[in-house]
Amino acid sequence: MANWFITGVSTGLGRALAQAVIAKGDTVVGTVRSRADVEAFEALEPGLAHGALMDVTDEASVAAAVEAAEILTGGLDVVVNNAGRGLTGAIEETGLDQARALFEVNVLGPIAVMRAVLPYMRARKAGHIVNITSVSGLAAWAGTGLYGASKFALECIGRTLAQEVKPLGIRVTNVAPGGLRTEFAGAALADAEDHIADYADTAHQARAILIGHRGEEPSDPVLAAQAIIAAVSAAEPPLLLLLGADALKYAEYEFAALAADMARWRPLTLSTAFEEEALP
Repeated sequence: MANWFITGVSTGLGRALAQAVIAKGDTVVGTVRSRADVEAFEALEPGLAHGALMDVTDEASVAAAVEAAEILTGGLDVVVNNAGRGLTGAIEETGLDQARALFEVNVLGPIAVMRAVLPYMRARKAGHIVNITSVSGLAAWAGTGLYGASKFALECIGRTLAQEVKPLGIRVTNVAPGGLRTEFAGAALADAEDHIADYADTAHQARAILIGHRGEEPSDPVLAAQAIIAAVSAAEPPLLLLLGADALKYAEYEFAALAADMARWRPLTLSTAFEEEALP
């Protein structure tokens, strides 16, 4: 049986994943923000579900939670960076304080978790880190620029970390979901602090679509949780796991468009090379 550490298990994908892991008999240390949430989580399955108070934006809090989880479980096998938040709005409309707060949760928080757990995994020469990113971190979408940028960053961090720790026996998987039927598009979905009418037909459409189709998202978080477990259990886990037909569609479209643009501009790209020195 494996020991899991999952951030943000109060609701959504984090909760679904924790429940699926517990159902297969694994132990989960799940992070939450309140004592009431700790009690509610542990009530799911006493002995297998362990709640941990943690503020992902507080490095000391993260280190303490990881250390306690290591002691409790005897060693973490899988660590999932799931906690995160959304934000809509045009780039121009989003204040720097909003952007910093978003990156604190979506980027610096996962880095803190990785930094806290890696010494233990390195000592054991084993472990698996899973980062929940988003298809918005692969395919840009007007109105989700800052959110997408935070997921772009986490994608790069995860891919780079995979190269750094592979010789140490540690695996990394980035999971990029499309629309999941969770509370993502609910009251907690932040909006840019400013509103500029010129973006009504572009950036503002993202929020309208997300909220307008709340409850109609194409993917089931319960099935998404099972897919993550299958990926983690694979002999050769994926570096990137897309979840949902919409995620696959948007990622394939984005990659094809980039490939076409690179091919079109290939001559200009190669025009910057130094000319070979004339042979004597």
